[in-house]
Amino acid sequence: MLEVSKPGFGDYQCNNAMSVFSRIRGSATNFRNPMAVGQAIANNLPQSNIIESISVAGPGYINITLSSNWIAQRIQDMLVCGIKTWAPILPVKRAVLDFSSPNIAKEMHVGHIRSTIIGDTLAHMFEFTNVEVLRRNHVGDWGTQFGMLIEFLFEQFPDWEDVGNQAVGDLQSFYKASKKRFDDDPDFKERARQAGGEDKYRAAWKKICQISRMEFDLVYKRLNVKLEEKGESFYNPYIPPVLEELTNKGLIVESKGARVIFVEDHPLIVIKQDGGFNYASTDLAALWYRLNVEKAEWIIYVTDVGQQRHFHMLFTAAKMAGWLPEQNGKKYPKASHVGFGLVLGSDGKRFRTRCSEVVRLVDLLDEAKARSKAQLIKRFTGNGQIADWTDDELDRTSEAIGYGAVKYSDLKNNRLTDYTFSFDQMLSDKGNTAVYLQYAHARICSIIRKASKDVEKLKMTGAITLGHPYERFLGLHLIQFTEVVEQACADLQPHRLCDYLYSLSLTFSKFYTNCQVLENPKLGFLLRLGSGRGELFTSSPSPTATVLSFSSPRSASAGIALYSAPTVPGAAELPPAAISTAPCSTPRLQPRFCAIAAETPLASKCMAAAVSASIWLARSPSSTHLHGALE
Repeated sequence: MLEVSKPGFGDYQCNNAMSVFSRIRGSATNFRNPMAVGQAIANNLPQSNIIESISVAGPGYINITLSSNWIAQRIQDMLVCGIKTWAPILPVKRAVLDFSSPNIAKEMHVGHIRSTIIGDTLAHMFEFTNVEVLRRNHVGDWGTQFGMLIEFLFEQFPDWEDVGNQAVGDLQSFYKASKKRFDDDPDFKERARQAGGEDKYRAAWKKICQISRMEFDLVYKRLNVKLEEKGESFYNPYIPPVLEELTNKGLIVESKGARVIFVEDHPLIVIKQDGGFNYASTDLAALWYRLNVEKAEWIIYVTDVGQQRHFHMLFTAAKMAGWLPEQNGKKYPKASHVGFGLVLGSDGKRFRTRCSEVVRLVDLLDEAKARSKAQLIKRFTGNGQIADWTDDELDRTSEAIGYGAVKYSDLKNNRLTDYTFSFDQMLSDKGNTAVYLQYAHARICSIIRKASKDVEKLKMTGAITLGHPYERFLGLHLIQFTEVVEQACADLQPHRLCDYLYSLSLTFSKFYTNCQVLENPKLGFLLRLGSGRGELFTSSPSPTATVLSFSSPRSASAGIALYSAPTVPGAAELPPAAISTAPCSTPRLQPRFCAIAAETPLASKCMAAAVSASIWLARSPSSTHLHGALE
């Protein structure tokens, strides 16, 4: 099912008639063209108060218009019950999200912003759908670089324990100085390699980690991001037993002096030639821990696309070990790599300072706040309102606008693509920006404030009617929230939510322009409509169902009509291979992810409700067994 983009063709459109006709062409049927197939499907749809009208156009497009009364009732239900109660249900109960993950003794830079913001947003999305999310910060707090840092600390500040944090000072400068010493002095390098084992080394390591953690937390606080740190050192004790298990399973072999797992004929090194561990050995231990101790059903790693091959090999090794299921119909537990592109400067290259240095994240946030504050002062000075604002109010408002602009500017882009960083663009009040969305929200709040009405009471009284076309457009857009959330969670693409919010803001702007609110006799209803934020619906299931299991592309447009009856009128006109039946015993059947046999789940569109309130997605016309379990 596809949302219709042009007015006059209904609200949703089903294009399956063409694919169905291609499957049955030449067989003994009465269908001469896709139009006839589309008309047969439309004629056999059960009566429903959800549907206002159905028509077939062109080469067989089935156009469906929702009932305005049904849309209004869904909005009213959302207002009374709250959005959270209508959240779609994902097929997992617990997920681990591994994101941000900066390195100890190095300051967070612009490269960390994508992992931090995308990961945090995915966590919010999963939490909204009632999934328990374990937010993990896999910081780099272990390895040979710490011998270098600790030895440099001892050398430069023999009394480092008394001096405290001042000994390290600026983390970035401290790291650069120790790295230069390490590269230039062979004796220092050897001492750094031998460092460790004594209590003073562990105390120094803890001190460096503590200072770094304080710096990280300041950034996370500004971005309102919450994480639980479980760094590389946490998983270190688990590496030996995990590698022993893999060795006993015959997966780890010797190759050129190292110990490796051959993944698709390529070596994944887990023990280096010198006997040391590496990223792969740590990641295997972390994956094992998350599956066996934390009992996660979905483990998601948010890193740049450059690490895609590493995670592919890691996940494949886990499947070889039996930790993750192979392609045998079982989908969970599973692990996913959420890759993202680069942040570019105006020159099309990696975003850096004028001195070709990596941009520190704190500097980027400082500038976002400063630019936002400058714009506010200019605006309020121009309209004479500057005296009404305190310095604290200006600071808090500029932080909300500036930080929000940075986050939204990142999220609105497809995470797989690179994007060009531009303060001017992200702080603009025009186009798909955080400032524009905040402006639309401010308009709504302004209407409610000027109306002097108690919206909470209005939610519980009266009924919503959608008499004006722009009232209906806004109402329809609100109830599409569920399908957007579901699809964004399914493909781990937060930009789908941004696209929806921007479209919703545009729709509200048209509503605001064309529909009088404050002096309208329907003031109470319009305030309820305007205060909506989205809605998710539930439908009553049928005890049995028959699925027309047609060939379909891998997209939501491959919706298969699910009829609320044990047999389908006119089914005899279709070849037997196109029919599959299955009982639907789920107590709370909703349009959501579904599975047929071992096929990949697809997200259904909200308009599934228009077809007897239940849509299942199928891929194989030869499927004779349906899994009745909703994911």
